[in-house]
Amino acid sequence: MKLLWSYVVGTSVLAVRATATNSTKDFSKYVNPFIGTEGPVKGSAFNAGNVFPGATLPFGAVKVGIDTTRWNVSFAANGGYTPDGNVTAITMLHESGTGGAPTYGLIPQMPLTTLEGVNLLDNLTYMQTRVGEDVATVGYYKTQFQSGVTAEMSASMHAGIMKYTYPQSADGRFVLVDLSHFLPSAGRTEQWYSNGKLERSDDGTWYSGYGVYRQGWSGGGDYRVYFCAQFDSTPSQVQLFSGKATDPYWPNTTDVRPTFTNQSQIEGGIVGYQYADRIGALFSFPSNATTVQSKVGISWISAHKACQFLEEIPHWDLQAVRNAAKDQWNSDVFSKIDVTTTNETQLEMFYTGMYHAHLLPSNRTGENPNWVSDEPYYDDFYTIWDTFRCLSPLLTLIQQKTQIGIVRALIDIWRFERFMPDGRSHNYNGRVQGGSNSDNVLADAYVKGLRGGINWADGYAAMKTNAEVQPYNNFDLDDPTGSTKEGRGALDDWKKYGYVTPSKGRCLSKTVEYSLNDFSLSQVAKGEAPEDVAKYLNRSAGWQKTWAPDVTSLNITGFLAPMYPNGSYQEYDPLSCGACEWSSISYEGVPWEYTWTIPFDMETLISLMGGPEKAEARLDTMFIPGLTRSNQGGNSIGSTIFNPGNEPSFMTPFLYNYFSKRQHKSVQRSREVVDQYYNPGRSGIPGNDDAGAMGSWLVWNMIGLYPVVTQPVYLVLAPRFEDITLKLGEEGASLRIKATGLDKGPYVQSLKVNGQSWNKSWIGHEDIVRPGGQDSLLEFELGANQTAWDVGDVPPSPGHITL
Repeated sequence: MKLLWSYVVGTSVLAVRATATNSTKDFSKYVNPFIGTEGPVKGSAFNAGNVFPGATLPFGAVKVGIDTTRWNVSFAANGGYTPDGNVTAITMLHESGTGGAPTYGLIPQMPLTTLEGVNLLDNLTYMQTRVGEDVATVGYYKTQFQSGVTAEMSASMHAGIMKYTYPQSADGRFVLVDLSHFLPSAGRTEQWYSNGKLERSDDGTWYSGYGVYRQGWSGGGDYRVYFCAQFDSTPSQVQLFSGKATDPYWPNTTDVRPTFTNQSQIEGGIVGYQYADRIGALFSFPSNATTVQSKVGISWISAHKACQFLEEIPHWDLQAVRNAAKDQWNSDVFSKIDVTTTNETQLEMFYTGMYHAHLLPSNRTGENPNWVSDEPYYDDFYTIWDTFRCLSPLLTLIQQKTQIGIVRALIDIWRFERFMPDGRSHNYNGRVQGGSNSDNVLADAYVKGLRGGINWADGYAAMKTNAEVQPYNNFDLDDPTGSTKEGRGALDDWKKYGYVTPSKGRCLSKTVEYSLNDFSLSQVAKGEAPEDVAKYLNRSAGWQKTWAPDVTSLNITGFLAPMYPNGSYQEYDPLSCGACEWSSISYEGVPWEYTWTIPFDMETLISLMGGPEKAEARLDTMFIPGLTRSNQGGNSIGSTIFNPGNEPSFMTPFLYNYFSKRQHKSVQRSREVVDQYYNPGRSGIPGNDDAGAMGSWLVWNMIGLYPVVTQPVYLVLAPRFEDITLKLGEEGASLRIKATGLDKGPYVQSLKVNGQSWNKSWIGHEDIVRPGGQDSLLEFELGANQTAWDVGDVPPSPGHITL
């Protein structure tokens, strides 16, 4: 290992991005990373957005933040943070906005002032109570412990930097590294420590190694995370320690105690052993060390590469790292959409939504440990089921380079693992909540003209794998009827009957999602395999086969139903799906909601509902308070059937655009939902942010458009700002959205598109991303009158088929 230390000391270093020459406007001051960290009960993370409030870069491979305890086991600290928990560690890896069992909270440090009463193998004996208010800004986090220690942190792409300030009166100055630390949860999807290795330099200023972990929400076996760390001060003593495998949060039940060694290297056990000893290190610093700083690099390839990543921070100036992070967020993210308003509340909501929309997936290009490829690589899709509707179209519009990289990464995963993921973390595909929604991501990119090195022949082949190849059944206890790892677990039903029967979990919602997936294939096939277009377009009508015209709910007749092979249907209540989980008839949404999720063939849906008048009345019913019967726990928000806290309802408020002269009702619903469920407070997100799904939904609403995913179409709403400029990728063209009359009312009185009067409640992608690269312009006149200005054609139904 001494060769490694020599390499690090002797190598040349690369400076972090300079800040002095950056003249980009500072949008970061409007970002509040704490929005979404609390639920409806002040001071609690129950039903919160689960967002990560720590320090990171856009799509950062490292996310540095605190991990805290939570005593209510009905939820987990998915982003590490809870407002009322005690701090157990500062760790390098986190997700953001996710539900289910947490993933990561790995590669820790913990500053301590005393070892009295501390069992290093028991997190609860050294957890620290926080005092005062934590501070979080873009690229920076600060917390203070009751012990008097102040911890500050920032991050580069692959490394974190921490600064610990100890009180003068402290008994000691320690930094604890417990490799077995992780974010806990309950049940079989809880993640676990398996094994590890740690070695230090002779003077104790460096340490490196790896931790081996398993499970988490996505499942999967052992995976390694490598690290390399440096201190700016020389410790007075370093002791490595080990102890028997046990739960790091309740080891007192087995009375496990650490065994110390003065050796320079320690291993948990032989490679491959999953119940190896827990290992760590205790660094003691001299009494005159008022502050101790540390940098930690993270790699999925090797400790050597983790040490190389420390070059991203070639100094000990945490403020400079913080400034560089802020500059990168401003230039790479916030400046993509520049809005003009004097309403600071709306600015805070908008730019925090932009921030949340750029945290995941994690850009780990060059860090794939499983195969060698020149393609970009992204991990932590958590999950595409959540993000395909709003986040993917947003990136396609303003971050084409990133979205091209994501699409290429998805295709590359297919090349080596046979299936693209729906969910994926720590380089492992899992889990699939419904359909093969990577199909929708690829189709949306394809119809909007993304190319940029994407091998679309392979892309279509990857989509066709989802459509034709049955994935093996991993017999997930939550739903053992088909694969939850990847692909379409109920593909056998789909191909045999044209829909999914009640013999499979989530049969109703899978039928709807497989229909959209096959519509996606038909759109890409137009360019890549014209002979397949009719086949997949016909298959996309499978949802119609499950229409039950005699089912009545709330005096409204005709709903999607869980249909048996003989055409009869299982008795059910369209207002309920039980817990709406893996073995239910529909997932995180009731049949009432899923009945509206046919964006590619609204024409047929409206016809089945009895025509425009009856369909509009049914749509109104979605927003009547007090009608919900959903029992989804944290996944159910509000008292309407429309659920603002879950993705199946995302597009429902804007479906009035499919009725002539009713666009004003979409504007009304947009305003109602945003004003009721979103705010700049810590509980300002209705439920889990879901890896930027909620944040991107809010961004679309505030600029006054909504994407119809898999189609080059945007529904027209109404902007919240008087002047908006969107940079359309890297080529310099822009979309400008101007609004007059905002002070008079929110409703569209008239609209011009690129100087031409417009009477349609939708615009095409080619209207705002123009073939010649010209700038585009939308001019709204707003007011108080619910004007029937939208007399033109309703949005298209390109999947329209009559069975």
